[in-house]
Amino acid sequence: MNYCSHCGASVSLKVPAGDTLPRHVCERCGTIHYANPKMVVGAIPEWEGRILLCRRAIEPRAGLWTLPAGFMENAETTAEAAARETFEEACARIEIGEMFTVINVPHINQVHILYRARLLDLDFAPGRESLEVQLFDEAAIPWQEIAFRSIGMTLRHYYEDRKAGRFGFHTGDLVYAPK
Repeated sequence: MNYCSHCGASVSLKVPAGDTLPRHVCERCGTIHYANPKMVVGAIPEWEGRILLCRRAIEPRAGLWTLPAGFMENAETTAEAAARETFEEACARIEIGEMFTVINVPHINQVHILYRARLLDLDFAPGRESLEVQLFDEAAIPWQEIAFRSIGMTLRHYYEDRKAGRFGFHTGDLVYAPK
């Protein structure tokens, strides 16, 4: 960041009084500009024991499979974001259930939140960010083609919970693992 979004003056990186981390601070108006983690929110759309996955049409990880999810927008709840992202990526309407996973991804400044959800009908199709969308039963999940570790973690929790006959709430941290 070079300029203040409030007044247009130059900013400098320094630790403001009462803080412990460097922030961009406006030299003229004193506004402190915080850079905080992004929320990635999505759903596990269920239909008769199968899960709806999307093959990504965009980077990162284009061509690989994921649950419908994306960045939360201002002025929406996490549940609204999950429903919106599912509609945008899979043209699917869902009924949001309980929050299922919260996964911290600190090396990319993100928090991933996934809800269980029920597909309302089978009227789904690829959105502009998806190459294709498909319902999968557990045996057909393309595990080697899952785009993101948080999605793989969420799906493993989902199937473990389903086998146990009860769904819980799961949290986790993904640490950087270079390839």
